Amino acid sequence: MSFLNYLICFFISMVPIIELRGAIPYGIAMIPNGSPNSVLQIILVFVICIVGNMIPVPFIYFFARKVLVWGKDKKVIGKFFTWCYNKGEKGGKKLQAKAGKGLFIALMLFVGIPIPGTGAWTGTLAASFLDMGFKKSVKAVILGVLIAGTIMAVGTIGVKAGLGGVFSLLANT
Repeated sequence: MSFLNYLICFFISMVPIIELRGAIPYGIAMIPNGSPNSVLQIILVFVICIVGNMIPVPFIYFFARKVLVWGKDKKVIGKFFTWCYNKGEKGGKKLQAKAGKGLFIALMLFVGIPIPGTGAWTGTLAASFLDMGFKKSVKAVILGVLIAGTIMAVGTIGVKAGLGGVFSLLANT
């Protein structure tokens, strides 16, 4: 796997919605089958994607809400920013209502479930709306990102191995 592939993984993991849910499968798919150091490459992909996914978190926590408030009354972007702001506020309140005192665990699991609409971006934005506290939010988000990353890595390895077996069977028939 080339340096460029690792760099692509890093940047994909920073993209909202896609995040490491797209970056880890991409990275693992780029590792050649039968590579002698594939375990090391998988670990490297995992670490790079986790780091890339966490880099935007402080910026989202401290600035996203302020940017949304700023843009709510702008002519071109106002409707979209208002929609994002309302969605973030509603999502945060809904999470808090369901979680009660277990907000940390709820945020961690919300980020850790690798489906579209969950992840570090959305979880951090919800935490900022809830005034959860930066350190507590980051801890919940990093644990969730580790859970999601592990799920994606194990799932991708399984799918890649299964598809490799299917294709080798087809090639031998």
